[in-house]
Amino acid sequence: MRKARALIALGALTAALAAAEPVRAGCSVLSRHPCFPTVCGVFTRHPCIPYGEYWIGQDLRLTIESAAAGERPASAGVEADASDDRKLDTLRAMFDALRACWVPPGREEARAGMQMSVRFAFKRSGEIIATPRVTYVTPGIPPETRETYLHAITAALGRCTPLRFTEGLGGAVAGRPIAIRFVDNRDQP
Repeated sequence: MRKARALIALGALTAALAAAEPVRAGCSVLSRHPCFPTVCGVFTRHPCIPYGEYWIGQDLRLTIESAAAGERPASAGVEADASDDRKLDTLRAMFDALRACWVPPGREEARAGMQMSVRFAFKRSGEIIATPRVTYVTPGIPPETRETYLHAITAALGRCTPLRFTEGLGGAVAGRPIAIRFVDNRDQP
């Protein structure tokens, strides 16, 4: 009997999770709808409760734009980070370190609107587990341009790694897929 009740409650909870609506763009304190995903119990008297959602993304997604990188040389910003003895202890610090290493291809080799995504994972020690895998390239790109951007991405990751993780962050990100989307949004002359 207890198992039957537990299965019914589990089924109701699963249905409530499946019916949860995504975050609304027009969310307001004055609206009668929640601004975050909630779970409502069928057998409880209390109101709906929020369920914790990992806002950064379970698979650690990051977008790096070339306009933010500017026209700095390959070693700018990276040397300052390399001399810093502090270890990375948050996801934001890890993402900032990865952004600091990105140097886009020169303007003569660049293509406006070019996007390339790679996916990889770190070890606890901050090293990359395997060769990053390209998961997306802007359609219609010549092979030479693709290779130029792939070389720039490989060089950026080579400059960054191994990252210096704290024990906690190393354990948290070890083996988890990280997807980085590189976007060349610089204005072309």
